[in-house]
Amino acid sequence: MISGKNILWFDELKISDVPLVGGKNASLGEITQTLAKEGIPVPPGFAISARVYRDFIAHNQLEPHIRSNLKQLADNKITLAECGSAIRRMIRAGEYTAEQIQDIKVAYEELSRKTGKTNGDVAVRSSATAEDLPEASFAGQQESYLNISGLDNLLEAVRLCLSSLYTNRAIAYREERGFAHEQVALSVGVQNMVRSDIGCAGVMFTLDTESGFPDAVLINGSWGLGETVVKGSVNPDRFMVYKPFTKNLSLSPILERTCGSKLEKMIYASDEHHSHTDEATVVVPTSDEEQKSLVLNDDEVLQLARWGVKIEAHYKRPMDIEWAKDGVNGELYIVQARPETIESQKNATILRTYHLKERSSVLIQGSSVGAAVASGKVCRLDHPQESERFPEGAILVTERTDPDWVPVMRKAAGIITNSGGATSHAAIVSRELKVPAIVGTGNGTEVLKEGMEVTIDCSEGAVANVFEGELSFETEDIHIDQISKTQTGVMINVAMPDGAIHWWQLPTAGIGLARIEFIISSQIGIHPMALLHPDKVKSNNVMAKIKKLTEGYDSMEEVFVDKLATGIAKIAASCYPHPAIVRLSDLKSNEYRGLLGGEFFELEEDNPMLGLRGASRYYHKNYREAFQLECKALKRARELMGFDNVIVMIPFCRTPGEADRVLQVMAEAGLVKGENGLQVYVMCEIPANVILAEQFCERFDGFSIGSNDLTQLVLGIDRDSSELRYLFDARDEAVKRMVAQVIEVAHKYKRKVGICGQAPSDHPEFAAFLVECGIDTISLNPDSVVRGSQYIANAEKSLRAQKSECPA
Repeated sequence: MISGKNILWFDELKISDVPLVGGKNASLGEITQTLAKEGIPVPPGFAISARVYRDFIAHNQLEPHIRSNLKQLADNKITLAECGSAIRRMIRAGEYTAEQIQDIKVAYEELSRKTGKTNGDVAVRSSATAEDLPEASFAGQQESYLNISGLDNLLEAVRLCLSSLYTNRAIAYREERGFAHEQVALSVGVQNMVRSDIGCAGVMFTLDTESGFPDAVLINGSWGLGETVVKGSVNPDRFMVYKPFTKNLSLSPILERTCGSKLEKMIYASDEHHSHTDEATVVVPTSDEEQKSLVLNDDEVLQLARWGVKIEAHYKRPMDIEWAKDGVNGELYIVQARPETIESQKNATILRTYHLKERSSVLIQGSSVGAAVASGKVCRLDHPQESERFPEGAILVTERTDPDWVPVMRKAAGIITNSGGATSHAAIVSRELKVPAIVGTGNGTEVLKEGMEVTIDCSEGAVANVFEGELSFETEDIHIDQISKTQTGVMINVAMPDGAIHWWQLPTAGIGLARIEFIISSQIGIHPMALLHPDKVKSNNVMAKIKKLTEGYDSMEEVFVDKLATGIAKIAASCYPHPAIVRLSDLKSNEYRGLLGGEFFELEEDNPMLGLRGASRYYHKNYREAFQLECKALKRARELMGFDNVIVMIPFCRTPGEADRVLQVMAEAGLVKGENGLQVYVMCEIPANVILAEQFCERFDGFSIGSNDLTQLVLGIDRDSSELRYLFDARDEAVKRMVAQVIEVAHKYKRKVGICGQAPSDHPEFAAFLVECGIDTISLNPDSVVRGSQYIANAEKSLRAQKSECPA
């Protein structure tokens, strides 16, 4: 540890120097010293040490006055605002020593020489000596100033940083966390500005901030300086990368690309010198083209992700990293790195789930924060100074939050903001406070009226809903370490990609059923034939909506392939290297008609349940081209993105001849069974699949029993009939005989058999029956894994006991 210096350059600092230069500066020094050789660039800079702060306080004889104000605050003689304002005023009025001015001047001139400028533009950032520790998040407590040029402006910015150790929020935070005020000092980082004002910038986390999924890198970015992303004033672009594949340079494991609205950006006020720190930057609207364009290309996303992985490996913990792209030279830089302090601190053995027991009309949507549900009355605030009228347990609705909002956020049951993304202030603090939030709604303050009763639901993935009324919901804690171990493989059924990520902690054998149609209907929303043949869409209104949804893509069909491929990849990533069985689309014609443009391509059938669905669509003239897009997406997910754990499954395949036709169409699209390890399964949900099981075994690698359709067709009962619900039972002897028969035949041909249905988790005797038949896997809904695993374990124990009692 270096001591006794006013100025310490980044390249002479390490993480152990936090007491001297604070968390931000020590981390920048650590990366500069240890990771520069790994190709991770940090803009050059220096730290004005905490010694300067202490000497400044002593030189101006401020300590007794600070202590006096804090004592009056503790005795309730003055308010927090009065206390903070008084201390900050005193520090801002203080004078530097001649030595301090000279040392800062020499360092600034040296930094300017390194960048080839007379008065280089720099970022001036506070770095408190107790911040950015793994057990405490001090994000946003002190101030930063950007595009500072000239010695006088630098000295002013440093003085403002020193005073920000006593912002109201910083005082309150230290009080709450038990940090003694006099033991915390402030260092100031002075760093060469990356010209991201004409480039872009953002934040990167080396885990998924919603689910805690450790194998993801989450990147948010927007045009201009990064303050708009950090402070949540924009809805940024969002990217997710699968960490374990970043070392393989031939793969492109980008699991998500979401284009945010990015309505504004922070840029330099001008390229000339500035007389005041508050004139150095300005926020301006972005252009239509900027709003529609992603800020990073795939190569840049992967580059940042690889740096994130290296930084995490060096620190041996998940990290929260700020990055910037210089618009002059096009280079990316790391400008800050700190430990992630929320998801990484959670109890990994308890998974709390929320379930709405009723539904109502959706008032508005946004990005989900917190995977929880909350209800209450809307309280709309424009400024944190209005906190006096915010009632405990209300739903806070506002444009965006910053650290001054924290006292209000603590009282809220839920939070809704117009702007911001997953790494905005509102999102980060909401997670820390364990308060569900919906950010980036766009117009929440307009739609939601004062006093309105609402329910916010963040439990179903990345997109969250605000429902009308206070709806009832229930919670359940899944104790992962209490899930019974079984010999039979326990898998899970998933619908949405984000939902799959949410369940990553469950100790399962993989995903037994992922339905492509959920990705098509909810994340694409356009009939694939309308993307292939837009000329056949005879509605200007529908075509306008399709064009809006396909902006930013090279072709309309690429929208379908890209969104489907990334959705499939995210599902596969959640359980890699365990298998992810992905079922090809099984929408019925009436459901396809509900997609944008669907009415121009779909038949009107009297009984869609028994009509053009499943395998029969894939080679049909009305859908064959669209099915090939599904195949292209699967091929991309498996080969370009690397998820070779994806097993393809064909639904509702009526005959062996139909199976041959489907496999042929798949092969024409480059998806060849057996090539690159590709396995193809078939759903067993038609009596013909059982009766001709030998012939299906010759064509497929395995079966998955669809108990609902199989029960419907064996018993001749409409699965949706409320009048005949009492007869609809997978435990019926006729259905059980079908199940037992296909398992026996499949095993004879060394084919695997699983089942994806609710019956094993609802009925212990059905789980026992499946175990007795020797089924390979049972796929359950995620919230049934605890109960279903117990049923299966009990059945296995009983079967072992029976075998041990039998004479040899």
